[in-house]
Amino acid sequence: MTSDFSRRKFLILGSAAFSTSLLLKACTTPAGDEDAATTDDAGADDAAAGGGGGDTIKVGILHSRSGTMAISENTVVDAELLAIEEINAAGGVNGKMIEAIEEDGASDWPTFAEKAKKLIEEDQVAVVFGCWTSASRKAVLPVFEAADHMLWYPVQYEGQECSKNIFYTGAAPNQQIEPAVDWLLENKGDRFFLVGSDYVFPRTANQIITEQVKANGGEIVGEDYLPLGDTEVTPIIAKIQQELPDGGVIFNTLNGDSNVAFFKQLQGAGLGPDKYPVMSVSVAEEEVRVITPEYLTGHYAAWNYFQTVESPENEKWVSDFKAKYGDDRVTNDPMEAAYIMVYLWKQAAEKAGDAYDLEAVRAAAYGETFAAPGGTVTMNPNHHISKTVRIGEIRDDGMFEIVSATDAPVDPIPWNQYVPETKGFACDWSDPEKGGKYEEA
Repeated sequence: MTSDFSRRKFLILGSAAFSTSLLLKACTTPAGDEDAATTDDAGADDAAAGGGGGDTIKVGILHSRSGTMAISENTVVDAELLAIEEINAAGGVNGKMIEAIEEDGASDWPTFAEKAKKLIEEDQVAVVFGCWTSASRKAVLPVFEAADHMLWYPVQYEGQECSKNIFYTGAAPNQQIEPAVDWLLENKGDRFFLVGSDYVFPRTANQIITEQVKANGGEIVGEDYLPLGDTEVTPIIAKIQQELPDGGVIFNTLNGDSNVAFFKQLQGAGLGPDKYPVMSVSVAEEEVRVITPEYLTGHYAAWNYFQTVESPENEKWVSDFKAKYGDDRVTNDPMEAAYIMVYLWKQAAEKAGDAYDLEAVRAAAYGETFAAPGGTVTMNPNHHISKTVRIGEIRDDGMFEIVSATDAPVDPIPWNQYVPETKGFACDWSDPEKGGKYEEA
């Protein structure tokens, strides 16, 4: 069932300079500090024992502040820092202030792993909020699992994963990709061309899309990839023209700067949204602002949150965000998922009684709810959250007209039910006999 929402005007003229009054620690490692060179086990034991100590709770923030992914990840950091500032202003977590220690993954996956290890072992943080791409998440996953530590991850992803050490607050495929395909099949056509960045998320997402389209009688006419950050999109556009000479659906899983070149050259080739509607799952309000609506109006995106959601919680959040960072700033889905994950972690840490008791925090997180800007969310025992699904059409003011929305939050399914290898599997970390992957009866 769909819901329509009225238009709302917001200024989208540029980005405000980053600023914050939070407690921040320098991100460089002191030279010659031999005590900092601990083993994985020792670092994990210190953190679990309350390595932060004192009157603060140390948390890590690990995102790309530079490189091709900075276009998306800088805004996520802003949202996380805003949540931390609000929590501190309200008294902190069990009376302790949050001390944010920020590191730059620099759009480089080995760097993400290196920085994650530093945050756990040297800084002894209670939790890390971080990553965007699945490549960065996959790079840090062994670090968190070896240390039995905790990452909260805020971005929609391809599923096919359910780690004890990660809480996922972005969409699983059944909360974004699959509803987008269903909507396209019903409203835009059944011939699809798939274009994406060349790493794990787009390739896995396209495997899911292929199985879903086939199961519903559609056809995948082409599939092509660009290295992450590559802007040489002309060959892909030529293939789209060849395979869809009379028009058709383009499903876009490009990330980062590649989207800028793709949409500009798509329009330059005369492939407009009237005959070649593009459905994106990594283009939100911030990317629209950077690419500019001139090249995007009439195309679509599937998310759980848009700035145009009408609710008291969203009105307040947008107002507070703009008050801090500038009236020309915009909010988007990954930012909202980042903002709410800090609050969900805070609630779990307070319920556990000790933010450094990671097992207690994990158990306390199950069932936690939060009145998010996009609607109430609930943390499930599979470490994913139930959330509303929305599809939006890009307007000429850079905002999204919401053309479809579920009536209630959709429960997450990490193991995909279209892919034969994972059909029938589920995840439940509240039951030791089930864990990360078990076959449902």
